Amino acid sequence: MNVFIGIAALMTLLVVAWLVYPLLRSRPAAGISSVRLNTEIHRDQLKALENDLARGVISQQDFETSRDELQLRLLDDTGNDEPPPDTGHTSFWNARRTALAIGLSTPVLALGIYLQLGTPAAINPVVAAKVDDQQIIKMIDTLAAKLKANPDNPKGWAMLARSYKVMGRLDEAEQAFLKAGDLVQQEPDLLVDYADLLAVRADSNIEGKPLELVNKALGINPTHPMGLMMSGVAAYRRSDFKFAITQWEKLLSVLEPGSSDAQQIQANIDDARAKAGLPVASAPSETGKLPPVPTGAAAGMTPEMINQMVERLAARLKDNPDDVAGWARLARAYKVQGRTAEAEQAFAKTGRLLDTDPDVITQYADLLASRAKGDFTGQPQTLINKALSIQPKHPVALMMAGQAAYRAADYAKAIRHWETVLTVLPGGSKDSEQVKAEIADAKARMAGKAKP
Repeated sequence: MNVFIGIAALMTLLVVAWLVYPLLRSRPAAGISSVRLNTEIHRDQLKALENDLARGVISQQDFETSRDELQLRLLDDTGNDEPPPDTGHTSFWNARRTALAIGLSTPVLALGIYLQLGTPAAINPVVAAKVDDQQIIKMIDTLAAKLKANPDNPKGWAMLARSYKVMGRLDEAEQAFLKAGDLVQQEPDLLVDYADLLAVRADSNIEGKPLELVNKALGINPTHPMGLMMSGVAAYRRSDFKFAITQWEKLLSVLEPGSSDAQQIQANIDDARAKAGLPVASAPSETGKLPPVPTGAAAGMTPEMINQMVERLAARLKDNPDDVAGWARLARAYKVQGRTAEAEQAFAKTGRLLDTDPDVITQYADLLASRAKGDFTGQPQTLINKALSIQPKHPVALMMAGQAAYRAADYAKAIRHWETVLTVLPGGSKDSEQVKAEIADAKARMAGKAKP
């Protein structure tokens, strides 16, 4: 913005200088003296007479007669010559005042014309970003209207689904993916996009339907970058570190060596190898390491692109601080990136959602417990209880309540919470098997505690 203003001001000054220079430069006096002119004419005529006399064209007597006439005529002409008119009194608009008027009025006129015909908001990046967002929303709404009129357009529905997903309109994105039909099942990019959406809606849980879609995408394209990334994350979360390493090493082979993405994946591999008790190929370094790639990232997006999206969301929320749903999205993004202090501040701005939305409440409780190194006492426990009072069978809240009881050595209470979780999880799923293992461990500890 400042550069544009500086260039415009410089160009205006150059135009003003070009206009006023002719008015201010010094000029020789205007007009020719009539006395000097008559004298010059007399000299030329006298010289011509002398030439005629020398050639013998005229006699000496004719020469003297003509010379006398010339001299008398010269005296008469110079004698009647009047002095030049008095120029001491001039009009108001002299050269200097005209130049001053032009110098003052030109910038004012230029600014007025620009304000009338130009687009001043275009040089303001914040306003320009708002205009761009409005244009994007208008384009998406136009596409949605066309698809309602012509619903037999799978590619159009897929495009609309991706657009809704990027904007955070997750319900509409899922409906659009469903309407894309068989096209989603044939395209690995769409399969991973759809899986990513379902994972976001399940509080970043990739297990179940999202992982099925990821595996299907990898069946079509075994080196799909985002598919490998999500598959590795799912394995890492269920403590299958060896499989996570396998998937991430495949991903590393298709990334540009030495790139920021490759460095990030190598750090993930090193971490998984350390947790699996395997030798670490390269010591992990935090220097220059990018924030973790959010599970909710769109397929093919780099950490830099994701971070830029998060920062744009944060900038929009500064201009629209009453958008509680936006603050919830920003808090989740910060939480996944490991920016826990900023996530806590964003959760604090979600307003009524902390009293009504069990998903937001449990996410906030999980963040606070993580920052307290797994300690659920205090506010995290209060938030978990609040979430369960709103939705008694909320899976995440039940799991967290069980973990809190387990840490407090109240194994019977932990078992009750986890058994309730089993009633809402799909039978035979990996999540349910994990919960059963937790219950078995709690029962074993309770039995050991009961022994004399």
